[in-house]
Amino acid sequence: MVDTTKIKKLLDGYVDVGKLPGYSVLLSRDFSEIAYLQHGLMDVERKRAVERDTVFRIYSMTKPIASAALMQLWEQGRLTLDDPLYEYVPAFADVEVFEGGDADRYTTVKPDRPVFVRDLLTHTSGLTYGFNPDDPVDQMYIRDRVYAPPGASTQADRVEALAKMPLCFSPGTRWNYSLATDVVGLLVEIISGQSLDQYLIDHITGPLGMRETDFYVKADQRARFAACYQHEPATQTFSLQDDPETSRFIQKPNLFSGGGGLVSTIDDYMIFCETILAGGEREGVRILKEDTVARMASNHLPEGKDLGDLGQSVFLETTMDGVGFGLGYAVVLDPQRAGVLASKGELSWGGMASTYHFIDPQTKTIAVFMTQLIPSSSYPIRTQMKNAIYESLS
Repeated sequence: MVDTTKIKKLLDGYVDVGKLPGYSVLLSRDFSEIAYLQHGLMDVERKRAVERDTVFRIYSMTKPIASAALMQLWEQGRLTLDDPLYEYVPAFADVEVFEGGDADRYTTVKPDRPVFVRDLLTHTSGLTYGFNPDDPVDQMYIRDRVYAPPGASTQADRVEALAKMPLCFSPGTRWNYSLATDVVGLLVEIISGQSLDQYLIDHITGPLGMRETDFYVKADQRARFAACYQHEPATQTFSLQDDPETSRFIQKPNLFSGGGGLVSTIDDYMIFCETILAGGEREGVRILKEDTVARMASNHLPEGKDLGDLGQSVFLETTMDGVGFGLGYAVVLDPQRAGVLASKGELSWGGMASTYHFIDPQTKTIAVFMTQLIPSSSYPIRTQMKNAIYESLS
């Protein structure tokens, strides 16, 4: 059982003082729902309340789903994790590593080895995101609009632009949150011969019955589509960032972002989480082998290190100390070092608009949290919520 008093007090408090527009949270244990809470508005301007079927932008919570898609192809022997990326994207054959200088004048050196497929899944590829304005390579990403390069109409165009940038470090030597999972999405397209959206429908979201999850908001979902808000640090409030009635998400895109393009509902995402917790199978539908899920849930960082040893603390979706990284997931290695209530082996990740989930294999507990506030680092709500959840479980 779970006493939701602490959880509700914490989350309602954020809404009631104007820090969050609204939220929903769904908890499962032993594959049964144990609590659902909601409070506040999904659209402040139109005074529409958060409901259980509200459609949210999940941004980087797309990453575990895209990673699972690539691991399906790995199971079929259609690639190996140690394949060089340039075998699929030839533009990466000549990529070099930033050595020194600034964004306009710099020197590079050849990497110690090529970028491997596993480097994309573990964020050890040397790619970056363009989130750090003080880093020269990030400055290049920002300047050249690598996230959405001019004239790019497909994911292949975008990755071609990405391949022209120097790497931040030699592959496999460090961890850096990056556009790597967008390259994972392109690999799914190249290897399967399908667009990423259709591949997910045919092999993951469709078989699992995740009918509300896609790369755009369909006509019958639009009345349930949440607004997205931007944190205002000076006032600790928020302002409208993306109006649901004019959002780019209401049109089907040409570019399917494996790193952050999906919209979903809280129940749909719980379906995916329960499938992972069950070792890749749910209600008779298997999308991954149990051994594959175990591989995804293991720490793949060099020498068993954690993110505190290898990573950079720039706009992350997790704490760093005591946390490793698997194939698409953060993995708790040492709860005490991580400074949170958690179990060893817990998987988690979040999204730019403050959505979050964790999967605890030891207690068979899952939490899915939905809201829409950018950036996810606005408040320590994830750590606080996780602690409140664990304190409330009996």
